Amino acid sequence: MKVQDRVIVLNSTPFSEKSLVLHCLSREWGRRSFLVSNASRLMPFFQPLNILDCEVAENPKSRLYKASSFSSVVPLAGMRSSYGKNAISMFMAEVLYRALREDVSEPGLFAWCQEEILLLDALQADYANFHIRFLLDFASAMGFSPSYDALLPFLDDSAALAGEFLSRDAADSMLIPVSGARRSDLCARLLKYLECHLEAPLKIRSLSVLQEIQ
Repeated sequence: MKVQDRVIVLNSTPFSEKSLVLHCLSREWGRRSFLVSNASRLMPFFQPLNILDCEVAENPKSRLYKASSFSSVVPLAGMRSSYGKNAISMFMAEVLYRALREDVSEPGLFAWCQEEILLLDALQADYANFHIRFLLDFASAMGFSPSYDALLPFLDDSAALAGEFLSRDAADSMLIPVSGARRSDLCARLLKYLECHLEAPLKIRSLSVLQEIQ
């Protein structure tokens, strides 16, 4: 049986000479991987955080369903034309890829992620703090509801900065003046907080890219 689905691209893994496994956050199934045939001509669709509509062929004999007939929901031109926002999108995609378990769906998570992607794409300036806000809000979306007291064991010298982020709404937190080094340090500490609650290491490699450009 074939069904229509909307997915957010997180990562991809080569499967054969012409096929790949596309790792996604699916509106229908949550964190899910799909087999894509004849993938070479489709690679422009599979950049991290692309939002795609597709057709999924369910397979009762395998958990690996096939996806095809991809179309882009939004072009994300603002994100793809900015080196800084593109680096943040890679970081966000990797966090989602490593933090979310296969076949697990959190209520409302897909809609929240889609809103975050569209917001990042639309921002014209003052987005350097976006990934910190993303981590805090992602923890809330996963049900961890980070508070200052809960974060304190992970913060050390970043406690005051974390408190400032927690005390402001999303828009105001974009305006907090902070150096690239302190931003990266707080980001690493928030990842440790997530690891503790997820009970699994995240090993976010794209964090080093953000450290180089900020």
